[in-house]
Amino acid sequence: MAIPTMVSVARGPWSLESGVHGPIVLATGLWLIFRRMPEIQRDMVPGAVTPTVVALAVAVPAYAFGRAFDFVSVEVAALMLALLAVAYAYVGRRVLRAMWFPIFYLGFIIPVPGWLLDQVTQPLKLFVSLVVTWTLTQFGYPIGNSGVTIYVANYQLLVEDACAGLNSLVSLSAIGLFYIYMLRGSNWRYSMLLLALVLPIAIAANMIRVAALVLITYHFGDAAAQGYLHKFAGMVTFTSALLFIFLVDKLLTPVRDALASPGDTMP
Repeated sequence: MAIPTMVSVARGPWSLESGVHGPIVLATGLWLIFRRMPEIQRDMVPGAVTPTVVALAVAVPAYAFGRAFDFVSVEVAALMLALLAVAYAYVGRRVLRAMWFPIFYLGFIIPVPGWLLDQVTQPLKLFVSLVVTWTLTQFGYPIGNSGVTIYVANYQLLVEDACAGLNSLVSLSAIGLFYIYMLRGSNWRYSMLLLALVLPIAIAANMIRVAALVLITYHFGDAAAQGYLHKFAGMVTFTSALLFIFLVDKLLTPVRDALASPGDTMP
């Protein structure tokens, strides 16, 4: 089950900007589990048969459905459920509970369904274009917008899906949580707080990206904005957003300490 699914996601979602984090999450997620193998072997107690059978009864048909009709998100989610059921049968509930973060983290390899991306991205693109237009207007630039199309001087720019921030959101969430887990331990309360802050950080970073491309277009022409600088702007945006997450983590040290509890374990 796993091999054909991994081939499918490697050729499909993982080859797109929205899924580029997939291989990284898979490799680091498995590493998080294997590095705790002595703990797993010490605490493993085979799980009950009934929950295993029930989970497999749901996962296997869902996997077959997703595979047959090319619903990659359903296929990957069903595969993960089946693997969790098998893991539960061998190592039991206690181990799975201790592995909650690696399991949750590996969930980021599930591709976001296309229909959900379309539904969420459209209002985000409109919001980004409105904010960028209003901001640059305050600085005297001849700029306006109609929906997700921005007009500046004699040029018009279409705010694409990548500029809305959703593509980088999933990657930033995964990498940010991995960073927090490795440096701060499995403080789930603080992890959820950081996850909530990733969305505005990703959107703000992409607003800066769009504004920069508008300014490049206005001052240097469309060819400059759509060439190498366009791709370079995407890399700079992602890197800047990631560094800002690290900065937020540093600033929120008192909050992290307040949200810590005796039950939180170090990785």
